[in-house]
Amino acid sequence: MSGLAGAFSLFFLFLLGLIVFMIVCMWRLYEKAGQEGWASIIPIYSTIIQLRIIEKPWWWLLLMMIPYLGLIWHIWALNLFVKKFGKSEGWTVGCLFLPFIFFPMMAFSDDVQFIGYSYDTDNWNTENQDVLDQI
Repeated sequence: MSGLAGAFSLFFLFLLGLIVFMIVCMWRLYEKAGQEGWASIIPIYSTIIQLRIIEKPWWWLLLMMIPYLGLIWHIWALNLFVKKFGKSEGWTVGCLFLPFIFFPMMAFSDDVQFIGYSYDTDNWNTENQDVLDQI
């Protein structure tokens, strides 16, 4: 029985390390996008910030919460997020199925840069900013 407990402990530590590594990767990607890195670890707020990065309205969060159908908006948002860093749909598929490989490649590569916003972030006077100010 002790061998099983040791294997479980080792597996748990591996998963914990992988989770921390993915948090660091998302932190770096948020900072590359000009957002606060800590925003990537707050559950709902990180999604709102990601929607801000991909320039979509806050109510997409509500669409993402619809069972089964929300998966469409999650994948679409991931695709737009990857494209903001100059990558194609192939990277979206990679980030979807092998996130522990593709997100670190985006986060730690100096060749991958944030493309930018289609609006002036200093004067972002849309309904999205009003929602973020209320949080």
